[in-house]
Amino acid sequence: MVCQQTGTPLTGGHNQPHSAVVDHIIPHRGDEALMWDEANLQLVSKAYHDGDKRRIERSKRMQRDDGW
Repeated sequence: MVCQQTGTPLTGGHNQPHSAVVDHIIPHRGDEALMWDEANLQLVSKAYHDGDKRRIERSKRMQRDDGW
């Protein structure tokens, strides 16, 4: 298995940077249709999920909050 965003092999154990995390492509924010939609899921590394993905989502929230 590889990270669907970075191509990194997902070989790490639990909570390791290269462990596999199932991620919502579009944040569900409580929307059950998005939460359970298999087409909205991707397999990524914990490092990507906790780093780049978090920065991207925070940036989008800040833009919305500022009226962008």
